[in-house]
Amino acid sequence: MNIRSLTRGDGVVIGAAVLLFIASFLDTFDGSGDDVPNAWDNLGLLMSMYVGGIIGAALIVVARALPQPRKVIGLDLGQLGVALTIVAAWTALWTIIDPLGAFTDAFDGADIGAGTGLILGLIGALLLAAGAVATPLVPALQAGLIPAPKPPQPQPYGAQPPAGYGYPGAQQQPSPFGGPQPGQPGQPGQQPFGGPQPGPAQPPAADFSPFWFAVPVPRPLYAEDGAPTPIAELAPGTWYLAVEQGAQGLVAQTQDGRRGVLRDTSGIQRG
Repeated sequence: MNIRSLTRGDGVVIGAAVLLFIASFLDTFDGSGDDVPNAWDNLGLLMSMYVGGIIGAALIVVARALPQPRKVIGLDLGQLGVALTIVAAWTALWTIIDPLGAFTDAFDGADIGAGTGLILGLIGALLLAAGAVATPLVPALQAGLIPAPKPPQPQPYGAQPPAGYGYPGAQQQPSPFGGPQPGQPGQPGQQPFGGPQPGPAQPPAADFSPFWFAVPVPRPLYAEDGAPTPIAELAPGTWYLAVEQGAQGLVAQTQDGRRGVLRDTSGIQRG
């Protein structure tokens, strides 16, 4: 799981779930004394509004953090979570309108209204559903919750060879003869005494140099053969290595060594 893939909208969802949890321990009805019930004294209300909303938030966050989508009964985890948050908000709305429900007649004439637990629960449930529904639609909520770390300053004379995926600017280990090691990412192979590297090699494009980059929002990475199904998802807050400019988009390499095409390069941050 990659927590750097979480967005600001996911932060709203997490905060609303915490508010729901706190509200479940507060009074359901207004009144005084120690015998005023809370949500834990009403199993139906607890499971449909409070626990249901918290489970929905957990599914949304887990689905976002997983590298590959997971499905339950044919539904994506994130979609199932959004549905649960909407059910929680729907239950909260009608419960606060009619707090006593079927017991209204038993308290005929009594001035009993919604307590702090229901009021805060309604606010939390509405924020939860709004964050879950609006995140895919509002660009501001799609920004990374944890910003990508800034790359280190360039080395003297512009030497910034990438070594180790996920961290731009890491130092390479020198070879026994003082030159850069052959086969490192972003550098052509060299013989110890400056001779040419044996074997055919594809020279990089004259106007392209490998560089590190981070994406502002989760972006799919497609296979180089043009298959429509993504092979991975690039997450915000992680540095990836761009190795060449392909015909379909930017060819990038993930931390585990997989190569693919990033078709949408808008807003990427170069390291």
